[in-house]
Amino acid sequence: MNAIEIKNITKKYKDVTALDDISVSFEAGKIYGLLGRNGAGKSTLINIIANRIFADKGEVLIDGIKATENMKVHEKLFCMSEADLYDRDLKIMEHFKWTARFYDGFDMNNALALAGKFNLNPKKRFKALSKGYQSIFKLIIALSLHVPYVIFDEPVLGLDANHRELFYSLLLKEFEKGGQTLILATHLIEEVSNIIEEVVLIDKGQILLQESVETLLETGYSVSGLAREVDSYCQGRNVIGFEELGGLKISYILGEKAALPQGSNLQISTMNLQKLFVKLTEKGGNENE
Repeated sequence: MNAIEIKNITKKYKDVTALDDISVSFEAGKIYGLLGRNGAGKSTLINIIANRIFADKGEVLIDGIKATENMKVHEKLFCMSEADLYDRDLKIMEHFKWTARFYDGFDMNNALALAGKFNLNPKKRFKALSKGYQSIFKLIIALSLHVPYVIFDEPVLGLDANHRELFYSLLLKEFEKGGQTLILATHLIEEVSNIIEEVVLIDKGQILLQESVETLLETGYSVSGLAREVDSYCQGRNVIGFEELGGLKISYILGEKAALPQGSNLQISTMNLQKLFVKLTEKGGNENE
């Protein structure tokens, strides 16, 4: 099966466990959201997949091939990083040329066309670009590489609303061509909720859940009303969070919806992906990733 497989990965930094024996897989031909708060472990996981750092335990397989220090996976995966890993003195066009030398799948014509769409001057040096345009440059590289797996780490960092919309539109166009698996690692849940097909939620170095967006939206809901009635309804249900004000209460539930008791004044509402994310992770997060 074509996939990125993460098997029992652990990574520690001194006394901080960034990833704690996690296992997860990303199947071919899907758009994933790798979601988590700052410090949840997203970047650590991505850097391990991309061979930038090494796990203390476990392994990464890409299409069944061990990824660690293995050039056989070079043309299979590309990671657009939040960190600046490019020579700041080189011009954008020179970076395009170097990328073409390292990756057979780099489409120079597409890169130049995208630079035009974003109004990025290829003659400019990387260090002369604003933070937003540095992100745009990195996005153009990622969108112009025809490799099976592309990971976008906080892809819209520094982009204005128009450029973010343009990126999402171009991303979907590339995906519709077929053959790629795209992973968006972000904490901007609301923006990607209509794009991603499957969610991998990471918190405190552990995978909280992996599920399709469709299933999550079908099973996540809230019940509101008088606190005692809400508490009674929630007995035996998977309550992932709640809010209280006076004698009123809203409980957030993950699971199959059940009919309200006859004569009840309770109200059931659907729960969007953003609220689900917040309620599952609001007690998590740390300073280190």
